[in-house]
Amino acid sequence: MHTALRSALAASLLLLASAVPALSATWAAFSQQAFDRAQAQGQTIVVDVYADWCPTCKVQEPILEELASNPLLEEALLLRVDFDIEKDFLAEHRIPRQSTVVVFTGGEEVSRSIAETNRERLRAAVLRGLVEDTGTIE
Repeated sequence: MHTALRSALAASLLLLASAVPALSATWAAFSQQAFDRAQAQGQTIVVDVYADWCPTCKVQEPILEELASNPLLEEALLLRVDFDIEKDFLAEHRIPRQSTVVVFTGGEEVSRSIAETNRERLRAAVLRGLVEDTGTIE
């Protein structure tokens, strides 16, 4: 490849990469220790109760991935709870089914959504508990 063309291509790719915002938060596999530590610190926690075999969970996944970049969740702990494994957590928080999303703030549950696949309603449910502090949903 011609050197000038290669340089122009490299510069274009660098410019494109810098224009794409990095995700503020990422989803992590559930850990009781991380959950307990975040609750003790008063951190916002968003829990996605997920099952690999669940079609509703698969529809929710891209919506929740998009929400991870919302500035209101920048400092939040985002946890994926495996419905088939984490039975103690599910029982403790009275979560009877997969495709449930629960938001905790300051150690308290502030929002819960069950089997919601509408982007705007799921987004609103996740951000609902955080709006009181900021006054708006961005």
